[in-house]
Amino acid sequence: MSLQDKPEALREKVSFLPDSPGVYTYYDAKGTIIYIGKAKNLRRRVSSYFSREHPVLRTNLLVKAIADMSYIVVPTENDALNLENALIKEHRPRYNVLLKDDKSYPWIAVTNELFPRVFITRHYLRDGSKYFGPYTNTAIAKTIIELIRQIYPLRTCRLQITSEYLKRKSGRLCLQYHIKRCEGCCCGLVEADTYQNYIAHIKKILSGDTAEILQYLRSEMARLAAELKFEEAQALKLRYQLLEKYHARSVIISQTTGDVDVFAIDSPDGDNDAYVNYMHVRAGTVVRSITLHYRRNLDEPADQIIAYAMAEIAQKFTVEYRRVVVAQVPDVDMPEVEFITPQRGDKMRLLEVGQRNARQRRIDDLKHIAKHNPEQRTRKTLEQIQKDFRLSELPTHIECFDNSNIQGTNPVASCVVFRNAKPSKKDYRHFNIKTVVGPDDFASMREVLTRRYSRLLEEGEELPQLIVVDGGKGQLSAAVEALDAIGLRGKIAVVGIAKRLEEIFFPGDSVPIYIDKNSESLRVVQHLRDEAHRFGITHHRNRRSASAISSELDSIPGIGPKTRTALLSHFRSVKRIKEATLEQLSAVVGPAKATAVHAFFNATSN
Repeated sequence: MSLQDKPEALREKVSFLPDSPGVYTYYDAKGTIIYIGKAKNLRRRVSSYFSREHPVLRTNLLVKAIADMSYIVVPTENDALNLENALIKEHRPRYNVLLKDDKSYPWIAVTNELFPRVFITRHYLRDGSKYFGPYTNTAIAKTIIELIRQIYPLRTCRLQITSEYLKRKSGRLCLQYHIKRCEGCCCGLVEADTYQNYIAHIKKILSGDTAEILQYLRSEMARLAAELKFEEAQALKLRYQLLEKYHARSVIISQTTGDVDVFAIDSPDGDNDAYVNYMHVRAGTVVRSITLHYRRNLDEPADQIIAYAMAEIAQKFTVEYRRVVVAQVPDVDMPEVEFITPQRGDKMRLLEVGQRNARQRRIDDLKHIAKHNPEQRTRKTLEQIQKDFRLSELPTHIECFDNSNIQGTNPVASCVVFRNAKPSKKDYRHFNIKTVVGPDDFASMREVLTRRYSRLLEEGEELPQLIVVDGGKGQLSAAVEALDAIGLRGKIAVVGIAKRLEEIFFPGDSVPIYIDKNSESLRVVQHLRDEAHRFGITHHRNRRSASAISSELDSIPGIGPKTRTALLSHFRSVKRIKEATLEQLSAVVGPAKATAVHAFFNATSN
């Protein structure tokens, strides 16, 4: 069934999908979840359902039943697999027949003993052991164990080695000791503190710091290659590449997280829209995710919006909060709730996943507005610029200036014009600097602004609401002086944008402001600056080329502007004029002038 046959809302959601890993959920016309799937690329995977007829009848029935969808963005494909598994077990959708099992993923366990064991298990027990994982790729878990045992002499036996056991001296050394893979824990041949030091290093590696193992593998590969043992070196290379893909802990499933509710917010400074993502985590697993959209009316702070979201979610899903993960604690009277503001670890990673989903929802909404109501998006952008740049009116007309010169030669300036936050190329203007000698950007800026706005005033043309000059405090001061001289100081807002750190300078303020890098205001100003630079550089390059050509042809006695134009129009370049024969030149400008041109270039080349 084609996507064109589906409701418009569904078609739109599919068109807005990101090229990111994630989990998608399909609903039927009644709003019932009928299928949950994972994807390395959400856009590509979901689109594939509607782009062809499927060989399996059940898949075609699924596609026919799809009436709506939702999705959750996650950092990696492994996280998508874990989240898919958790959501399927929670909702048991009709079409997820092949995934309705209780398959568990392997963990690496470090036992709580005097001489701990390190091994792979599929059973998570509350026995005091430390568990790392889960590992969706069993091969990776096995590789980690094998490599750790190559580095550290760990015991593999299941003996209950206690202080009493060692006092009885009933242990017997096994083959692992004789091949130097174990230091004889069972016979007390290694100190418990030394062994525990090995375990501390191993826990560090399993927590994500694989630098030690990677360094070991690199040195071993180099040693084997030097000894011409290329097959063994290749085997280690495969382990090295597999280990590089290793992630010790999953973001989506973590036994250390427990039962928490996660609220993440995406709310750039100055933006009237705020998006709050809520994730319901039980037993370390995300079982629900939803994003709420709030429109600020009184510039409410982020913590207040999170408080609104908590109340909304509690009412909608009958949630009783116990432990809530947030970036900042909301000002609410909830003594029974433990608010957690993580700085690192699994909870911090869950918070980052929530923020990524909130940001993606914002992107989706902007795409929706751009598609269905472009005027609304334009006005929203202009309102944002007006707020960020402290303007008294909506900046529907903005102009930006940039100077271009190389060591003072052929100095030019450019003026680009944006109307309704978009380039208006028919209004672009070039300026050849006339009164400034040498590379003086400040004087050039004063000249250009004076010429530009004196002429607009004389002709009664519309003035811009905002002027942007490419440069820092010096260029901005020159622009202010020019406006002051022609009586426009205070009537047109003017700012400077410094290139290095995207600093925005205001007249009379020595401290710049930094606009949020995700803000539409900064995007528009950067576009203005880049356009002015491109437009100015192009004009400057053309002037240099024309100057070089003219100076060479101007040196020929008896050759005037009309002859130069005729030669360049026909031959297209000075190089071709130089290479032309006397007969070819005569056909264009006549024998006398052809002789003069031919003699000049031949004498020069000789």
